[in-house]
Amino acid sequence: MTTKKTENGQGDRKAWAITHVAFEDLGSFEQILKEEGFEIEYLNAACDDLSVINPETDDLLIILGGPISVNDIDEYPFIQAELEMLTERLEADKPTLGICFGAQLIARAMGAKVYPGHHKEIGWSPIHLDEAGSRSALRHLVGDDVCVLHWHGETFDLPEYAEHLASTEYYANQAFSYGKALALQFHPEVTARALEQWYVGHTCEIHQIDGISVNKLRDDARQFADTLQARAYTFFSEWLEQVSVAEPE
Repeated sequence: MTTKKTENGQGDRKAWAITHVAFEDLGSFEQILKEEGFEIEYLNAACDDLSVINPETDDLLIILGGPISVNDIDEYPFIQAELEMLTERLEADKPTLGICFGAQLIARAMGAKVYPGHHKEIGWSPIHLDEAGSRSALRHLVGDDVCVLHWHGETFDLPEYAEHLASTEYYANQAFSYGKALALQFHPEVTARALEQWYVGHTCEIHQIDGISVNKLRDDARQFADTLQARAYTFFSEWLEQVSVAEPE
């Protein structure tokens, strides 16, 4: 087993975090969950038994990013287990957050098509909120000085009954909600320090794309990451409260 637990000894609520590569973890969200009194348990989708999660009753589920495709079920059979779990979770309307690959999984579990975009979107840029997004906790992630990190080459159609929240210049579907589920194509959880692991883990991809380099990504992180981390704290705390899993006062 590759599970990893972190806890602060308060409360009895649990947050499950499913990873696909070790360095794409909860990032700055981990400290917020600890402050809210969660026990955090990581599961690696490729190696661990996801059936330990009860999708209909467990407090919080967060599915994180990874460099594979939702459409690669033949090569990575664990994707099917994730989709089946998400289907049950969404039907139960339990608090669920999907980031990047996790967002694509949610879209696919809801019956939407996931497919390659016209180009890879890697780097820092702002998101644009529509009216529904401007009323959501995502409003804390926009502003003249705010950019988020994008790192994806695929996109998805907006699932039926989902509420569209955000877009970028190149990708129309950057965020949507469905009940207590939130899907984010971009990464609000990253920190400048932790991104150093990304530059190593994704080195082949970085060096295959014109106009992208480790030094450029690092320079942009110096400019934007601290502001994003501060804004993400407010965003994530508010979202936890909205889906009724924040620590009661």
